Amino acid sequence: MRKRYVAVGVYCQRKSTYSYSKKSTYLSDLRKLIKRRKMGLKQTIRSLDAFPRTEEHLLQKTQSGALVSIVGLVIMATLFTHELTYYLTTYTVHEMSVDFKRGETLPIHINMTFPSLPCDVASVDAIDLSGKHEVDLDTNIWKLRLNSHGHIIGTEYLSDLVEKQHTTRNHDDKEHHDGSAKKPHKFSFDKDAENMINKVYGVLDVQRVAGNFHISVHALNIYVAQMIFGGATHVNVSHMIHDLSFGPKYPGLHNPLDDTVRILHDTSGTFKYYVKIVPTEYRYISKEVLPTNQFSVSEYFSPMNEFDRTWPAVYFLYDLSPITVAIKEERRSFLHFITRLSAVLGGTFALTGMLDRWMYRLIKALTTTSARGAFQ
Repeated sequence: MRKRYVAVGVYCQRKSTYSYSKKSTYLSDLRKLIKRRKMGLKQTIRSLDAFPRTEEHLLQKTQSGALVSIVGLVIMATLFTHELTYYLTTYTVHEMSVDFKRGETLPIHINMTFPSLPCDVASVDAIDLSGKHEVDLDTNIWKLRLNSHGHIIGTEYLSDLVEKQHTTRNHDDKEHHDGSAKKPHKFSFDKDAENMINKVYGVLDVQRVAGNFHISVHALNIYVAQMIFGGATHVNVSHMIHDLSFGPKYPGLHNPLDDTVRILHDTSGTFKYYVKIVPTEYRYISKEVLPTNQFSVSEYFSPMNEFDRTWPAVYFLYDLSPITVAIKEERRSFLHFITRLSAVLGGTFALTGMLDRWMYRLIKALTTTSARGAFQ
């Protein structure tokens, strides 16, 4: 029995030693396999390198290469500045929709000069399709009295001026901004009055329907106007439009009648401006919304003759479009900026590299030819 047990023990010990040796060999082979695979993976990754490095002692620097590098850096810096400015600059997007606004008023900003119309008689009248007719408006409308040199010599309300100049009552000096003394007013103008220039400016708030407003002498009684001017053909409505708008201005807005000059010589007549108003909303990049209006205009002049029963005037006939325009400020995306920047900088770098190689080969060819000629 004892021998059997010893034999079994020896057998077991050999089997354990054999198993351990086999396991160690397996682990060693596994490590080698993993190492080989890692080396193969590194080699595979290294083979994908699109920018191989060259040994330092194999590089050759030349003066032509330095010149091309400087030029390339300047070009890339310029293009980078341009692209950055382009990215930071906002642009506008236009959208159209039906105008649903109701019950709002239409602001009309006006600033005009009449160099041949005495400031005493001018008035602003307005009428719209709703039947509202206002003569000689004085709410938010002012008139400046200018001399022949364009210097301001007084300001008053339109209605006050007409009333003062066409009544036979005397007025206090305080009501006259030009400092004139008290005297009875007559229905005539002397040379000094004829040198006065009338400048009308202010804001009209009208109903949001089609209508017109005009600057004329219609506030005068027809007989008084006849005594003053001696006839409609002697009324000169030459004018300069400094500003005409239908709401606040937004960036890029151009009002077509700004700085318009219409001067009549030895003739008279009526000017008519047909204005088509387009409701507009301007939305800033900060999400702030500015309601306003833009417009287009066409012009017509009707000369006056002795048989006309109307009096010269400057008419602005306006109508509103049923379509509203929304203008939104937007900025280009950062990815768009990076894409353009990579394209221009990469293209410049590749182009300067090609130029450097061509210059190097050309210089080398010329140097080789010169050297051969010298030896011969």
